[in-house]
Amino acid sequence: MEPAEDWLVESLRLYQDFHAFDLSGATRVLEWTGDKGVFVAGYESLKKNEILHLILPLRLSVKENQGLFPERDFKVRRGGFSDRSVFDLKHVPDTRFLVTSGLPGCHLQVWQVAEDSDVIQAVSTIAVQEKEDRLWPRVAIFSSEAPGVLHGVRLSSLKVVDLESHQPTYSSGVSDREELSSLQVLDAHTFAFCCASGRLGLVDTRQKWAPSETLCPSPGPGGERWCAEVGAKGQGLGPRIASLGSDGQLCLLDPRDLCHPVSSVQCSVSTPSPDPELLRVTWAPGLDSCLAISGFDGTVQIYDATSWGGPGGQVEPLFTHRGHIFLEGSSADTAPLVTTHTWHPRKPRTLLSAASDASLQVWDWVDPRASR
Repeated sequence: MEPAEDWLVESLRLYQDFHAFDLSGATRVLEWTGDKGVFVAGYESLKKNEILHLILPLRLSVKENQGLFPERDFKVRRGGFSDRSVFDLKHVPDTRFLVTSGLPGCHLQVWQVAEDSDVIQAVSTIAVQEKEDRLWPRVAIFSSEAPGVLHGVRLSSLKVVDLESHQPTYSSGVSDREELSSLQVLDAHTFAFCCASGRLGLVDTRQKWAPSETLCPSPGPGGERWCAEVGAKGQGLGPRIASLGSDGQLCLLDPRDLCHPVSSVQCSVSTPSPDPELLRVTWAPGLDSCLAISGFDGTVQIYDATSWGGPGGQVEPLFTHRGHIFLEGSSADTAPLVTTHTWHPRKPRTLLSAASDASLQVWDWVDPRASR
């Protein structure tokens, strides 16, 4: 049998559930709203890009094994159009507001999801301090009675602005020109930043700029770019910060000591990421020590970090999702690149992933250890 046919047969064993959808354009955004809805947005330049609120397939709530269902059974709930590319989109919890960022990076766009229609409409913009042709502001949301938008292109431009008034409530106040790769709000007063160089920091907004941080990139050959994610507090006091390099190096760090990685391993990737902006590492919210990575090829890899400790060699994934390669009959050489992925907030082994061919897939993987 051909590799694609082999995979289709294997998929009946590999997945508890599988759904596929074709968007009108590729997305780098998968933003949850509740546990049944997700926002996506296009990122093509020089054209209008759709922003869509999709409802996941109802069959995902069925418990028994259904096998493979590559059907277009997502539902479009609402939509709108952006004149700019959308590289980041954040839903403001408990509101109908969205905040987007992209190129040109001259401002952030604030959107409102209509309550009595199917329209997502732009309502205002938030000015950014630094305007650079090739860079765009990273965004995160402080959720409270008065939500705040954390954004910045570089450490020097980091600030929090009130969503309603657009007035700044916090700023870094430094001249540091390190380029940011990601921002993540951790609670009402703290956030994490990751720089493209691999530099990580935790910031308390109740104090002047004095981050707990690692000043040096994690060990490894020079030239790579990095992204990072902090796991939820409920995932323990140990190494719940994962930092991923474009060469496939993955470091786990304890938030209490960012200067000394708990472990450093090499993921099983065939080549460095062809587009480091698409690198993504995520902790599974419902599985201890499980994380997923993407942005290297047409796959999403899932790892179990339970046994990692200290500097280590190459590690093998627990599971590899190849649906974006084989579902449309692509070969590994011509496969689309996975642009982003996210874990379902409630279903432990369910993920969504999107690729550069505008495919969107939701899949519930079977732990291979369960059958041993």
